[in-house]
Amino acid sequence: MRFPTPRLTRLFEMLQNEPLPQDELARRLSVSTRTVRADIAALNALLIRHGAQFVLSRNDGYRLKIDDPDSYRLFSVRQGAVPEIPRTSEERMHCLMVRFLTSAFSLKLEALADEWFVSRATLQNDMAEVRERLGRYQLTLETRPRHGIKLFGRETAIRTCLTDLLWTMSWQAPGSPLAFREALSAGALELLQPILEEIFSRCQIQLTDEGALFLRLYCAVAVRRIGEGYPLSEAISEAVGESVSRAAREIARALQRLTEKPLSAAEESWLQVLIAARQVEERTPGTINADDGEALVNYLLTFVNTRYNYNLLTDRQLRADLLTHVKTMITRVRYQIMIPNPLLENIKQHYPMAWDITLAAVAGWEKYTPYAISENEIGFLALHIGVGLERNYDIGYRRRPSVALVCDAGNAMVRMIEAVLRRKYPQIKLVRALRLRDYERRESIAEDFVISTARIAEKDKPVVTIGPFPTDYQLEQIGRLVLVDRTRPWMLNNYFDAEHFLIVEEEMDRTTLFEKLCGQLQREGFVDAQFLPSVIEREAIVSTMFGDGIALPHALGLLAKKTVVYTVLAPQGIAWGNETARVIFLLAISKNQYEEAMAIYDIFVAFLRDRAVSRLYACRSFEAFQATALACVSRF
Repeated sequence: MRFPTPRLTRLFEMLQNEPLPQDELARRLSVSTRTVRADIAALNALLIRHGAQFVLSRNDGYRLKIDDPDSYRLFSVRQGAVPEIPRTSEERMHCLMVRFLTSAFSLKLEALADEWFVSRATLQNDMAEVRERLGRYQLTLETRPRHGIKLFGRETAIRTCLTDLLWTMSWQAPGSPLAFREALSAGALELLQPILEEIFSRCQIQLTDEGALFLRLYCAVAVRRIGEGYPLSEAISEAVGESVSRAAREIARALQRLTEKPLSAAEESWLQVLIAARQVEERTPGTINADDGEALVNYLLTFVNTRYNYNLLTDRQLRADLLTHVKTMITRVRYQIMIPNPLLENIKQHYPMAWDITLAAVAGWEKYTPYAISENEIGFLALHIGVGLERNYDIGYRRRPSVALVCDAGNAMVRMIEAVLRRKYPQIKLVRALRLRDYERRESIAEDFVISTARIAEKDKPVVTIGPFPTDYQLEQIGRLVLVDRTRPWMLNNYFDAEHFLIVEEEMDRTTLFEKLCGQLQREGFVDAQFLPSVIEREAIVSTMFGDGIALPHALGLLAKKTVVYTVLAPQGIAWGNETARVIFLLAISKNQYEEAMAIYDIFVAFLRDRAVSRLYACRSFEAFQATALACVSRF
């Protein structure tokens, strides 16, 4: 048995996972509540003979009530899988583009309309946007009487358009997983990932995550196109480095093995261009002209990307702002013209992460130039970097709620849901995606709460069930959990512990303290031998005094293997340059946890605002320190 209309099928699927009120059902189906009631009555008339009914609960909405489990189980088996179809205009446009880009024959809109249960007029409306998007790549659609519509254009344009579409669906827009699956051969992406990673690693090609994904998608597209008899014919002459040339040559061989077809020289030359265009090149400081503002900006942004994993290279506004400032700054530095920076202390306290990143970048550049950049000038640069970080990474002064996503629908669906959540709640951090089987095996969940596309049992954290395309009702449920402030208590529990807590009663200098703390962290496997020299070097550049007796020593860059904060209380004080530190937090931050761990600075800002230093160094145990710190941060 199958339901007579697609809408009844969708309604039945929605109510399988969770009870929903009729207003929410009406919004999801784009119908009135009266139509929903009529459809529920129609479903109940069909389900009553199979021992089930949808009943209305005042608080929860419609829910499925099963009176005869055996009869209903047999009915569920007979239902079978419902074919996937695009349901929204955006999904249809994606699917239409994929069909035209991958089809060797003309397509008829009437056949597609019947397949997707929509009218031909609906597809005609979608086609206007499809033609416009394809036109950006010099691809055209021609209509032939009695045959249908066929796409024409260069093979390079077809591959580029298809790759760009898949990349956008994966990272930026809530794309259609149906279109994603139709575009590529089954298993191609998974098969290519280890092959490409090994080649790029061996050839020392550095790529951003976005660049690596784009190249993997292009190769998957190439595998399908070459396999179906559509090779590239136009070779491109472009001067590239030896490492890029070698990587392209090895990838071409891998594609030849996968397609079992010979590859033309044009395939390899096009791969060279794509790799060179997305390679992250680390500029050697010694090659930078000290008077070249463009070179300095490039070096600063590249340093931030390679050392701290924040890619600001594509932020045009940041680049323009930095270049405008740097051009005049070089003149000031060259002739030792000093300008005051009244915001310097505020920048250090409110943009501590941006300050440290910029300070480390400038320190590296100063080794290769005769000029010395003052703290005032670094403060201005740090302000630009800080604004860029907030614009691109939503870095503020509260840790984003961590979320585990349970989804069995594949990577494309995960990326789509992540994009929807990020647009609605930019403060959410999707820590990981779990398959349903992996979730069921876990005894506990470390994240703040769980979002699932299937009905699952709660473990030790709240669960919100959503559909593949979350509705306003489901997003409101997520919002209730997002607004709960767990930031600072989570930080204190996660990164501060009794094993890394020390009370210093005797006299001690900074170097001795660093050697003692770093030695313990190295023995425990948190850092390696490079960490101590880097901490000392960072301290020599500018004092890490944060203010009011608080010091935050740390390394240049993210050198730790695991993130931890070593807390030191020194009631008698430790000489820290021209000041005295009584509360010291040695920060060891790893690249794997850099985004979460950088929010630790917010705790230190709270200590300053609450004037809590005297209360903190008066504590005689870790438990007392933790209670005092928690009481302090809870007030801000």
